[in-house]
Amino acid sequence: MYSQDQLKHQVAAAAVDFLVPKLTSDTILGIGTGSTVDIFIDTLAQHKHLFKAVASSSERSTLRLQQHGIQVLDLNQIQSMEWYVDGADEIDQLLHMTKGGGGALTREKIVASVAKQFLCIVDESKVVPQLGAFPLPIEVIPMARQVVSRRLQELGGDVVWRQGFVTDNGNDIIDIHGLSISNPAQLESLINDIPGVVCCGLFALTGASVALVAGQKGVTTLS
Repeated sequence: MYSQDQLKHQVAAAAVDFLVPKLTSDTILGIGTGSTVDIFIDTLAQHKHLFKAVASSSERSTLRLQQHGIQVLDLNQIQSMEWYVDGADEIDQLLHMTKGGGGALTREKIVASVAKQFLCIVDESKVVPQLGAFPLPIEVIPMARQVVSRRLQELGGDVVWRQGFVTDNGNDIIDIHGLSISNPAQLESLINDIPGVVCCGLFALTGASVALVAGQKGVTTLS
């Protein structure tokens, strides 16, 4: 029986194997944030001579990449990327995702938007029939926290301010617990339209292109 940590190592290795044949000396990759991505970065570093640079979605990932001697470019220097690689807190069979458990959702969504394709890397515990069991993170401007919270309460669920946490952008995170999300894209649009919301943790309007899923029987592909 593989542990969750072992599954993360398996899917990170599978992601590197998936990408290596696609790399060229001009390739710029988008890199996300999280424990699985940390392992992916460590594994990718063995092949840093095969690609040009990366764009990073967080200070955490940037530091790890630089420690491996991988060049990190400012996103303003990049016009397009072929692949963005990141994990998810939840993903369904249609490749809709909930992200932001680590609080990097806004930068993740921005960097992902520049890439032509999104490679999601997860262990099988993250694959769900319907999103909502994992609390939905919302990044908000601090002065709007209460205003946004009142609007979010109308959606149902339990709205909780993630006290003591500040994003890399200097904003707050509100988590909605207990939602049953039947239409992720519609909910994403609705939340994005609330004044004071910086970013919603739903990645449904633009989901993953392909997902690699590590399970007890090996790594499988969702597409």
